[in-house]
Amino acid sequence: MALITLRRNLCHLSDFRIHGALAALRNQRVNHVHKIVQEHLCPWFCSLPPGPVRVRFCHAPCQKYHSENGNDLPPVGEPAFSQVHDWDRFEQNLKNEDEQISYRRLNNFTSSEEVLSFLSTLQTLPDAVAAGALKRICEVEKKGDAQRLPKEILENSIFQAVCDQLEQDPSNLSNATLATALQALTLSYVDPRSSLLPKLVAECQHRLGSVGLDVHSLCILGESLIKLRGPDCSAVERIICLLQGENLEAFTPEDVVTFYRILQMCPNSVHEHQAFLNKMNTFSLSVVSSLSPNLMSQMLTALVVLDQTQALPLVIKLGKHAVRHIPHFTNQELGKVLEAFIYFGHNDRFFTRALEQHVAPLCLTLDPEVLSTVMGYCGSKRILSKPILNAVAEAFVCQPEKFSLSQISELIEPFGKLNYLPPNASALFTKLENILLTHFSSFPPKTLLKLLHSCSLIECHPVNFMAKIFSPHFLQRLQGDEPYLDRLSLAQLTQLFLTSVLECPFYKGPKLLFKYQVKSFLTPCSSLETPVDFQLYKSVMIGLIDLLGARLYFASKVLTPYRYTIAEGLRASFLGIRLLALICKSFSFLLSPDVEIKLDGDGFVVPFTVDEDVHKRVALCIDGPKRFCLNSKHLLGKEATKQRHLRLLGYQVIQVRFRLFFSP
Repeated sequence: MALITLRRNLCHLSDFRIHGALAALRNQRVNHVHKIVQEHLCPWFCSLPPGPVRVRFCHAPCQKYHSENGNDLPPVGEPAFSQVHDWDRFEQNLKNEDEQISYRRLNNFTSSEEVLSFLSTLQTLPDAVAAGALKRICEVEKKGDAQRLPKEILENSIFQAVCDQLEQDPSNLSNATLATALQALTLSYVDPRSSLLPKLVAECQHRLGSVGLDVHSLCILGESLIKLRGPDCSAVERIICLLQGENLEAFTPEDVVTFYRILQMCPNSVHEHQAFLNKMNTFSLSVVSSLSPNLMSQMLTALVVLDQTQALPLVIKLGKHAVRHIPHFTNQELGKVLEAFIYFGHNDRFFTRALEQHVAPLCLTLDPEVLSTVMGYCGSKRILSKPILNAVAEAFVCQPEKFSLSQISELIEPFGKLNYLPPNASALFTKLENILLTHFSSFPPKTLLKLLHSCSLIECHPVNFMAKIFSPHFLQRLQGDEPYLDRLSLAQLTQLFLTSVLECPFYKGPKLLFKYQVKSFLTPCSSLETPVDFQLYKSVMIGLIDLLGARLYFASKVLTPYRYTIAEGLRASFLGIRLLALICKSFSFLLSPDVEIKLDGDGFVVPFTVDEDVHKRVALCIDGPKRFCLNSKHLLGKEATKQRHLRLLGYQVIQVRFRLFFSP
């Protein structure tokens, strides 16, 4: 029963068949060559840009290449990434050439009317073509969140005949046809009164217990059943168990990603299958080079949802191969890739370089969500990428209206964290101020506070808004229904208040109430200072004891009256400051906290227990690598602000960069 004639409303279909057959015979000779060119050659030639095809290097260490016409070339010794679509996979399983031609034509149709018109020209309708037609109709009719096919499609006689054929005897459908039909029903619902879905699901459950299904069919059926029946469907667990019994070599790259998606939709049972998932994570290393941009994005998304933090080798390899796909990712796919790298804490300088080449020229046309994710990636990894930051600043100045309020905050925060002002800073902050004046009350309180705090880190102080954020009304909004404000918000408020006192003496508005001020900026999980590295600090103590002769002359983790944490001590003459730099270099040690030196009127250091006759304070800032942007000599915003405030508080700040110790 592989071939079934369309049974319903044959009188309506006969006219279509006659006209179609006559037209085909009349034009067969004339259009034969044109048809071949149109179907096989035109799409390929149209995809090429004008001019010769040029190939350039990308990610030299890995020998990855991509051509400027968008067709990726594989590295030497590695296969090209798979572009096989489910359509192509199903087409390979069709029994004869006519079915393959029909299926290929279905894939080229862009409307349900074209599909139905094509079906009307067929004398017989193979089951495989019927399933493919149903899937194509559901694909082209899926618009936004719409889950149901239009009424005119459901009432169409040809469409009803297709559904009746698949529903009549599902036991005669091939595995691939059954999987395709179920996959179609996940895209859009057919008539709820139809028994098509229950019969297909029942047949699927029957075959799971009696018929050997190949890996690809199991993957498609598993994903389809989850979407149709939910993750608690008993057949889904059976499919996962069957897949675990298969040889991993039988999984194609598409099957591997589908398996990840299945587990992604069953989060409650992941721990039960973690052992097999670990094997899949290892096996996936061998298929990464064959993944298309879409499949790579889906795999990374699944790894995030499944919290596979132990699969870092897989994430690193995905990041390496993602370099060549950056020009080919869609906006959504690129956003998912960046979110995964942020989640796993991964960064790659070649990926960043490729991202710069892609984002900078296309910044005005990229989706706002992608731009905010790109900025989040740079901020979270301390990547000072001037091409990206400058391009995003220009995009915001040119098109501020296309960004939501939360996206605006996500765009501006990295500028403060990375302590960077773009060339168009004046225009950027003028636009931002206008938006704040217009939509101040519309911003979520915590989002607004983070935004204003980020501005203050780069000395763009929000003086016009300080009175509002220090007001009881805003503080109540910020606290919401919680009994207390969170530590990070309190620290940001306190530093803004300190900024208003030290850097904005002309500000005469309300002050921050004392109960909202933190005692220290160095607190767990919400610190506005970089914490000390314990091993390095131990080395510093050894050096200080060797220099001064005893532990008595310095103290650690002393809180200044201004909420910044420093290490206090060093009882020697002022000449000891110069000697300290030499000792530091000779011992090659690094100090994360600051060292405070108290000097009397004659320039001599007084004991740390003495508070009288202190005429000068010297803060020695030993800045480790985490106080700088990644692979840069550029201080982070919070560290630059701390040193700026210490100077304004009367300290003589001497900065010692970690590069001084490790430079050759």
